[in-house]
Amino acid sequence: MSEKPTFEQSMDRLDQIVSLLERNEIALEQAIGLFEEGLNLVQDLDTQLQGYENKVQELMLRHQPKESQDENL
Repeated sequence: MSEKPTFEQSMDRLDQIVSLLERNEIALEQAIGLFEEGLNLVQDLDTQLQGYENKVQELMLRHQPKESQDENL
């Protein structure tokens, strides 16, 4: 089983796909396949970003002074 690519690897692949599609030098079937792969990457990247945002918010809440935490309730 292959490892899940890192966020950066997924972004690099998405950049490659965009470049290939912008050049307009590939067959329609290949373009559609790349487009689908790109959409899947965008969805995965969005999910990862949401997870990172949640983690940052959790860390910020955990490290706030006690008075600030009470105000957020």
